[in-house]
Amino acid sequence: MRIGIDARFFGGEQSKGLGRYTQKLIEHLLSIDTEHTYVIFLQEEAYDDWEYKRDNVEIVKAPYPWYSLTEQLLMPLLIYKQKVNLMHFPHFNVPLLYRGPFIVTIHDLIISRFPTSRATTLGPLTYKLKQFGYNRVISHAAHRAKKIITVSDYSKKDIIDFFHIKKEMISITYEAVDGFNHADLSDEDVKKILIKNKISKPYLLYIGNAYPHKNLEVLLKMMSQLKKEGRQSFKLVFVGKEDYFYLNIQQEAWALDVDDQIIFTGFVPDNELAALYKGSFAYIFPSKYEGFGLPPLEAMYYGTPVISSNSSCLPEVLGDAALYFDFDDVSGIINQIFSLEESSRLREELIINGRKQIKRYSWRKMAKQTIKIYESVLAESKTKITS
Repeated sequence: MRIGIDARFFGGEQSKGLGRYTQKLIEHLLSIDTEHTYVIFLQEEAYDDWEYKRDNVEIVKAPYPWYSLTEQLLMPLLIYKQKVNLMHFPHFNVPLLYRGPFIVTIHDLIISRFPTSRATTLGPLTYKLKQFGYNRVISHAAHRAKKIITVSDYSKKDIIDFFHIKKEMISITYEAVDGFNHADLSDEDVKKILIKNKISKPYLLYIGNAYPHKNLEVLLKMMSQLKKEGRQSFKLVFVGKEDYFYLNIQQEAWALDVDDQIIFTGFVPDNELAALYKGSFAYIFPSKYEGFGLPPLEAMYYGTPVISSNSSCLPEVLGDAALYFDFDDVSGIINQIFSLEESSRLREELIINGRKQIKRYSWRKMAKQTIKIYESVLAESKTKITS
């Protein structure tokens, strides 16, 4: 059978988030499965740098930007030409004109649950048009898919509730964490990288984007309250590419008079992130909504205690390996920080539990589960054809 995968998120700047999911899925599918033929649709950059040579793999150049008109009009034609038996879209952006059998991975419903103009740089009219297009595309993907894959039980329930889809239509394949290597960095190596990024200990760490649902404002309020109380023992480090959303956070930090307590590193390459994790007092994650939540697991990989909001899927994914707070409870965050500071035993327990927790997740296991989903859909299609 010929299985197509829309891998346009593979590689480049998309190597995080959706790109990482797509890349790890393909890597492990190709290492496990020699029975099916995989047709991989790639952007030009990834196509030119493709390294996974297999007899059962065909790569196809798909130079169509995500969420574009060419994606909607030309991508279906390209897929039809390849005569795939089943298509897997690892994101909700399934072209409306595509009518072949497909599986879609819907990681979360963040855009549906947080439809706010604060989450875009577009003007009001353009934003409304984009939101209309998003709603149309994700609804098409959810209702026409032969199967939906999602990444947590929380997301499964959310999709069922939002689209009124039968639970049997949705399968869960958890993502995983494998860090950025460099887990064996020496204390001296960590020190050098911290100096390079102008970071001094002790510090609390957040790595990720600054979209509104990430709720970074509550961390600014936390720093403001600590400053008012004269408890300024920690700096707060934000790591993420400087963009419109991070600029807003910087302005809010200045307005709250805590800009002297906060370090904005901007983009940090993967080979330095390990040092930032390892050097931090704790990783703090105040998000209101996640489909899975990889960064806290990455922190656990490096032996960093995690303090997280108790929202959405996070208790499901992090288990008893994190300290929790309500996402809008500033005092709750502060209490957890100081409980961790006051108890070395609690800190050690979190580190041990974190290392156990990450072992629950495996990209290879995810790929095996995905193959079973492919085969069940293909078998069902064969049954319908012969009956």
